Amino acid sequence: MTTIGWQEWGALPELHINPIHMKVDTGAKTSCLHAFKLEPFERDGQEWLRIFMHPEQGSLREQVCEAPVFDKREVTDSGGHTETRYVIRTRLQLGKFDEAVELTLTNRDTMKFRMLLGRQAMRGQFIVDPQASHLLGEQP
Repeated sequence: MTTIGWQEWGALPELHINPIHMKVDTGAKTSCLHAFKLEPFERDGQEWLRIFMHPEQGSLREQVCEAPVFDKREVTDSGGHTETRYVIRTRLQLGKFDEAVELTLTNRDTMKFRMLLGRQAMRGQFIVDPQASHLLGEQP
């Protein structure tokens, strides 16, 4: 297993997001990606999303990507608020790890990190050192 710190840099190549700064959150079941606006649409009979995001912390630079809808789920955040969120599946590259993960989508404009890496994506792959940062490398 690979040891990672409480924050790491990764990539979401299918969404053309590279790099993305993520908080490794063992308290979160599912991983979460920032999206300040979502536009559902249909492609080839399947529900898709146009995802509008700010990929960099502290920047208002917009990036738009598209992904098929995998699911919709009720998610309770750390403040106890429950909301229905879209879920997508997309590749995550994190060190030597390169696999599809599930990401819920919500507005994280007020949060420091644009992505949370939750337990489901880490299970059996990583050990987290909560005192360390960027064990897989600094910002690319």
